Amino acid sequence: MDEKTSNELTWSDFTKVEMRIGTILEAEVFEEARNPAYKMIIDFGAVGKRKTSAQITDLYTPKELIGKQVVAVVNFPPKQIATMMSECLVLGGIGQNKEITLLQPERSIENGTRIG
Repeated sequence: MDEKTSNELTWSDFTKVEMRIGTILEAEVFEEARNPAYKMIIDFGAVGKRKTSAQITDLYTPKELIGKQVVAVVNFPPKQIATMMSECLVLGGIGQNKEITLLQPERSIENGTRIG
């Protein structure tokens, strides 16, 4: 497990990735998406509200996502996904059957808090 890979990050690389805590305000089925997904609006406090799409339909319903805090990368450039412009990337673990389990803080924390 000590094997070095060619895609090793430097500390400087890591600090460029801006991961923050946000609360999901809205979630709905993203009917125009190629793969099953939800459209969401996430509140990152002082950083603002961001739209995103996430393929998390295996383990979550839109109703249960509302109010959940999640971890997301907020400094990627916007990306067109079907009919919407995604403004952040919600993070999750990928299971054996490709189902996504969202990364969440263990307790409520202020929206916009930076992960470091």
